Amino acid sequence: MSQSLREVPSALAGEAVLEIAGLSVSVRGEDGEREVVSGLSLSLKRGETLCIAGESGSGKSMTALAIMQLLPQPAGRIAGGTIRLRDEDGSAVELTVLDERRMRDIRGDRIAMIFQEPMTSLNPVLSIGRQLTESIEAHTGVSQTEAKLRAVAALKAVRISEAESRLKQFPHELSGGMRQRVMIAMALALEPDVLIADEPTTALDVTVQGEVLELLRDLQRQHGTSVILITHDMGVVAEMADRVIVMRNGRMVEEGTTAAIFARPQAAYTRELLAAVPRIGSGARRRASGESDGAAMQDKVAVVKDLQVRFDLRGGFFGRVNRRVHAVEGISFSIAPNETLALVGESGCGKSTTAKALAGLVPYSGRVTIGGRELSRLGRDERKAVRRDVQMVFQDPYASLDPRMRVGELVAEPLLIHSIGSKEERRERVAALFERVGLSSEQMELYPHEFSGGQRQRICIARALALRPKLIIADESVSALDVSVQARVLDLLKELQREFGVAYLFISHDMAVVENVSDRVAVMYLGQIVEIGSRDQVFSNPRHPYTRRLIEAVPVPDPSLRRTRFARLEREIPSATRRIGESVPKLVLKDFGGGHFAAVGD
Repeated sequence: MSQSLREVPSALAGEAVLEIAGLSVSVRGEDGEREVVSGLSLSLKRGETLCIAGESGSGKSMTALAIMQLLPQPAGRIAGGTIRLRDEDGSAVELTVLDERRMRDIRGDRIAMIFQEPMTSLNPVLSIGRQLTESIEAHTGVSQTEAKLRAVAALKAVRISEAESRLKQFPHELSGGMRQRVMIAMALALEPDVLIADEPTTALDVTVQGEVLELLRDLQRQHGTSVILITHDMGVVAEMADRVIVMRNGRMVEEGTTAAIFARPQAAYTRELLAAVPRIGSGARRRASGESDGAAMQDKVAVVKDLQVRFDLRGGFFGRVNRRVHAVEGISFSIAPNETLALVGESGCGKSTTAKALAGLVPYSGRVTIGGRELSRLGRDERKAVRRDVQMVFQDPYASLDPRMRVGELVAEPLLIHSIGSKEERRERVAALFERVGLSSEQMELYPHEFSGGQRQRICIARALALRPKLIIADESVSALDVSVQARVLDLLKELQREFGVAYLFISHDMAVVENVSDRVAVMYLGQIVEIGSRDQVFSNPRHPYTRRLIEAVPVPDPSLRRTRFARLEREIPSATRRIGESVPKLVLKDFGGGHFAAVGD
């Protein structure tokens, strides 16, 4: 990356670098052609961050793909309008009339794009270095040696440690946050005029999200890049945007400065979108049902004592076991009926592995007691009966539902497996469950692809309820949903808890959601619990520095509270992989009273 900083000349600061007028995008499907973007007009000034906000299907990403001339072929096409990219001398190029060869020259060099999922954008069979240097060589014509120097500088600019050695690594060897930083390095290595970031932090943990957003701000300040940030996270909008465009069903419903949109939203849809955003501090106060509340052990739905889950890794010439992943390292907790325990932490901390151990999906050591019965002491048939009491709702509802089966059959499947009721009785119970989760019994005959993401998650919840379990494990069950859909699903989970008395183990990395749904919170880091207590204890008086960092990293959906800097990650989170024989220090939790425990001296 060039060491010279491309500050925006004051004479150009207010000028538009990109102008869109009357853009319409059509997509051809089985039912004919339909417009997914209708009559959109916008301008992007030099050095400005413009956020396009809205939910799935609003046309945000299609707008970005139209600018890049990357619409899905042959189904997608620009049906009308103009997209003009202006140079510093005021001349403009009309992107909609360029052929693919000329667009390739502009992509990366003048307009770059960062996609939501870096693994789909990075070639898995090429090293990071080769992908970076090939891009630089193709657009600049510099030598291989110079391209490598620029690639290293680009990785250093996005604060990737040991940049030179990273050039030899492949995408799968990097964490999600590191891969996203590589994508940003690739996009900015050529110092484009416009950077389009399409949901660049949706798949990232909250602390890594803060780091990536801060990085975008730094690079924008240094190079004067104009940014179009596409997101459905209004907290990110409040932190990052100069101006906001709100889209719904392919149309712009509102446009304005960030301060005006948040303080005085004019459109009803914008008001709904802002009202649905979970905010830390907005949850109602809850009972403090701590570990030391005196409740008898048999009254608990689930009791976990010293749970350990480890995975052996093979390596070396003979493929012997030489390393071990300490995924879960001796954690203990309990969940009472009608209670929600949230398990929070970043990717790789062990929270999903804990869930799988409780559901019997991975081998473990330690004690897991469900409904007063310890699983390790039960025979196969008894264990199957206990398994009815624990059901899971996963993050991706589409991956959880067999696309070849009707959804009514999918919800009835657990009843069939456990030989519950006649065919007619099962159908009646499924119809009642559909009504209960806000769907109609007529929809039982449809297939998963005929539903929206939120509706599919409701189907998964109905299936989890079919066996009337005592405990439902919700593993990142709302993280893939739009904010208003997320709010409705969370309300549904609360209603069902009141109605059926079901307990939840709610696994999430979203602290704002956790604060709104949980009774108690356990914070995990590298396979161990570093803090556990009531929701109010953990959020009002966090005792462990890692808990504080998680809470502080949540973007606040209020531009007046915008932070000048995000908290920096001083280092990558260490690996949970150890050499054979290498022990993991066991954290000692100090009792702060009322069921509030936290590791000290860490």
